[in-house]
Formats: sequence, structure tokens, C-alpha cells
Amino acid sequence: MSKKIKRFLFFSLIFTFVSNILISPSQTLAEENNLQKEELVNVQLISITDFHGYLPALNDQSNGEIVSPDGPLKVGGAAYLATHVKNLQAGHENSIFFSAGDDFSGWPFTVAAHHNEPTIELMNAIGLDFSVTGNHEFDASVEFLTEHMIKGKCFGEKDVDSCFVDSTGSPFKGADYDILSANIRYEDSGKQVLKPYTIKNVKNQHGGTMKVGFIGLTTEETIKGSTSFQEGVLIADSLVETANQYAEELQKKGVETIVAVVHEGGTAQSSGSDFNGCINPSGPVHEFAKEASPAIDAIVTGHWHAKFNCFINDPNGNPRPVVEAANHGKLLNEINLYIDPQTKDAVRKLTTSTNHPVTRDVQPDPVIDKIVSYWDERGTERYAEPVAQLTGDITRTRNSNGESSMANLIADVHYETGRKANNPADFALTANSPLKGDLLYNKGANPADRDGQILFGEAWHAYGYQNPLLVVTLTGQQIKQILEEQWTLKGDGTVTFNPIAVSENVHYSYNKNKPINEKINPENVIINGEPLDLNKSYRVAALAYMVIGADGYPTFKQYTDPERVMTDYWAFMEYLEEKQVIEPPALNRVTSLTE
Repeated sequence: MSKKIKRFLFFSLIFTFVSNILISPSQTLAEENNLQKEELVNVQLISITDFHGYLPALNDQSNGEIVSPDGPLKVGGAAYLATHVKNLQAGHENSIFFSAGDDFSGWPFTVAAHHNEPTIELMNAIGLDFSVTGNHEFDASVEFLTEHMIKGKCFGEKDVDSCFVDSTGSPFKGADYDILSANIRYEDSGKQVLKPYTIKNVKNQHGGTMKVGFIGLTTEETIKGSTSFQEGVLIADSLVETANQYAEELQKKGVETIVAVVHEGGTAQSSGSDFNGCINPSGPVHEFAKEASPAIDAIVTGHWHAKFNCFINDPNGNPRPVVEAANHGKLLNEINLYIDPQTKDAVRKLTTSTNHPVTRDVQPDPVIDKIVSYWDERGTERYAEPVAQLTGDITRTRNSNGESSMANLIADVHYETGRKANNPADFALTANSPLKGDLLYNKGANPADRDGQILFGEAWHAYGYQNPLLVVTLTGQQIKQILEEQWTLKGDGTVTFNPIAVSENVHYSYNKNKPINEKINPENVIINGEPLDLNKSYRVAALAYMVIGADGYPTFKQYTDPERVMTDYWAFMEYLEEKQVIEPPALNRVTSLTE
């Protein structure tokens, strides 16, 4: 053999060795085995995200329409969603249907007023295989998720407070499917709240089975989110580190085809015009995709309510799908994986992904349609339930000092609820953001209404946005500064006034002629009959949105020792039911020294 031939063979061997290291097995072994596409195992993944309990088909632009390259399309509605899922599954022996999170904590009245139980009934009926927790799965409490939504444990009176009778005449039983989160743990014990992953068996062509692993991940923002606030209760681990840890664990169990279902968002420049576009993708999930283990073959995401269908290179330079399918049941994502039966891994170059619009040009699924109609009727009944009486109008109309009877009422609700905390509230502060309507003495349009009566639905629509009430510790100096932050200087030199309501056990005066940050004298802030002590610590009740600084009072963010008590809607309902008769609060809690 000549030296030239020997050199050629030597470098050929080196090239083959290096290539086998740099190129993923799923790209090389299938080619070496000369497998045709029909010899691979097809697994169809169908997913939704951020459904939020949107059962009915709505016609507004936000919830009933999606923009495509060919123009707007009418979309959404659970009964249409079910039909599209069945149509996509037709002809696929291995089809797995799942959600990337935020299934419940629904915004629609009917669903939220029945503690999201209608969404669970729907997901059970539609055949969801598993779901991942989004941030909103933690909106009520950890126990609400683990004990009620998953296990079906009732609280209060059945069919009144929980465990409502469903469309089949049966009481609520909880989810029939796994709900996952690999990176959310209890702060005190360090234990995981939920299962980190699920393994699904799929059939091969020879009557055997293969395994596909799904890792569930939840946005780290959950812990201090305005609705999901769980500081002091839960901690969130790094998405990338957790994904890599469980990808390795799955591989040790012989699972080579792995999907990360990540409730963390991103977007693309094309998101508003092409739901299958991927122009200039950005956001945390796209950074996650660049760093997460190459063992992960696909990444399905949610959280930002965006629309994109991307293929992004993993750390080894091999592309994999990274997708988000909008929200409220407007899109379905379909990924088709083709798995080498010998390596058990997906052949990446054959992977396809498509976002499908949930159009209304199909027949709605009759079973799901019945569920939607049933809960629609229950929602009408729920709205009309009387909860309390009132003796006069309670409105958001402010006087010259920024007080309104509605704001004062809600401050009292927050105080009474905050007193039930383990470390109870001394008083409450309330912003204007949760105030959505007035409570009027004269009867409204609902046939069940009467003069002087507050209906369940009227109270629900007057206040709240699924926000937890917290009790936190603040110093007297911080409280003074928060009150000062009601006045802010704009760029044009004008001053804006964003008033804070205080509970009935507080009175304060301000001097509006004083400069910003000098309008409040602590001697004129009286709490439970005593002047504000700048060096003392107080327990203050307020909604999480206000506490995290989102209402525009930044000093609130210096809080310590947060304790979560109850979500806003249900705190209000409990207050009304306990008091039974509500009088409009007097507007005498704030005075101006210059008037």
C-alpha cells in the first residue's frame, strides 16, 4: 500500500471519528442504518398553552380572532378545539395531547366563580394526557392545586363552595391527568411540589413500545408574580439546570426522545402577523433553547401568549423546534417526531412543526359543546345569587382628597381579611387598580336583582383581578414614604395624584402646599389611635400587585415577612357574607390641612 493511500485512509478515519462526535447520533445512526422514514416511529405531539378557562367561542378581537398572513381568522371555543384535536389525531397511532400551562385561573366569570372546576372537566373530557403548571396554577394556593384541582378534595359546602356538580351530574373529582413541574419546590423542606416529568409509551411497528419523556418546567417569575405570589412558601430552580438534570435522569432510564414543556415565554417579530413565523425570536425561552441539553429534542412553551414556530440550534448546533401556540384556545401546535427504533432517539432532520388555527369551519364536538352550555347556565345562576344588602350607593367617585366609598370599603375588606393572618395586619392600604365598578342601591338589569341587594356577579365585577391579599411588615418610615408617593412629579413639571385608601382604623392629614416628599407629617398619621412611629414595624394588608410596586408606590417593595391570606374575589365575598348589610363608608379618613 502506497504512503499516499495510507495517508488518505488515516485522515479518513480521523474525519469519521470527529464527525461522529460532533454530529448527534439521531442524525448519523439512522443514516448509517439506511432507515427509511416509514421505518421510523412517528410520534405526534399536539399542544395548547395559556387556555385560562376560555370555554365558549368569543367574538371579540382579543379572544375570538387571530391574524394570519392571509388576514384575520375567527378562532377559539372549546368545542371547536376538540374537533380540531380529533381531526389532527386521525391516522396517527401515537398521538400525545398536552398543555404548556396556565390552563386555569380563568378570567371568564363562569369558570373563575366555580373555582376553575369547569376547565378540569373540559380537559378530562377532551383527553388531555398531561399538563405543566404555569404561574397561574398557583394563583389560589399550593394546596388548592395539589389537593383540590389534582385530587378533587372538596372544601366548604359541596356544590356551593366547591365540588360543583358537573355536566354529567357527578361531583368534581379532580384532574385525570398528570400536572408537572420539575423546578418548583417547597421552601421549608426543599421537596418538589409536583412530579418533574412523565414518560409515555408509544408503539413501534413490531408490536413493542418505546418511551418518550416530557419534562415540565415553570417560569421562575411564579414566586413573586402579582397573582401567583408564593414568596416564603415556594422556590423556583433554574430552568436550564433543572432541564439538564432531568434529561440526564431520563437517559439513564433508557429514554432518548425527550421533550421540554416550558411555561416561560418568548416572542418573535412575526408574532403579530404570522403564527408560523420565526423572525427575530427573542425572550427567555429562546435563550433557554440555546443552552438546554442537546438530549432534548423539542421545546414547547407558553406564558407570553405569543405565536411563533421556530427551529433553534441546541448547544451542539442541531436545530430543534421551539414553539408557542398563542392563548385562550386560538391555536394548536403539532410536532411530528420520527424516532429511530434502534437508537430510541428522534431523527432531528425529519422533525416538523405547525401551528394550526382553531377555526370555526368545523362541526363543534357535541360532548364538549354540552359541557360549555352547562357551565354557561351555571354561570348565569351564580351571577344572580344574592350575597348581601346595602343601604346606599358605593361608588368609585373621589372627593377632593382622593377618597371614594368603594375604595374605603375595599380597604376595610383588606383589613378584616388581613386580621385573619397568622401574623395579623395592623391596618390596610389599597390602590385604585382593583376597583372595577360601583355597587348601586337601585336594582340593576338582572331579573334577580332588587333594590338594596348585592348579587354575586355584581360584587365580582365591582372589584378584583385574581390577586392575593398579603400581610407584610413595613417600618413607620417606609409607610410615611409610601403615603408621600401618592404625589409624583412629571417631566413637564406638573404633579399627579394617585390616592391610596386606608382602612377604617387609620386617619391621616396631608399638606398639599408642601413640596413632594414633604406632604406627610407622621404626627398626623393616626393608626389605631396612635401617631405613626417611624421606628416601629407595622403589619400592613395590601394586594400583591401593590406590594411588588406595580401600582406605583416603589417603597412597598422594601417589605419583609410576607404572608399570603386569600385572593381578592373570595376575600370580598367572605366579607359581604359575614357582614350581610353594607353601609357606604364615610369619606372622613383623609383630610387636607390647607382646606
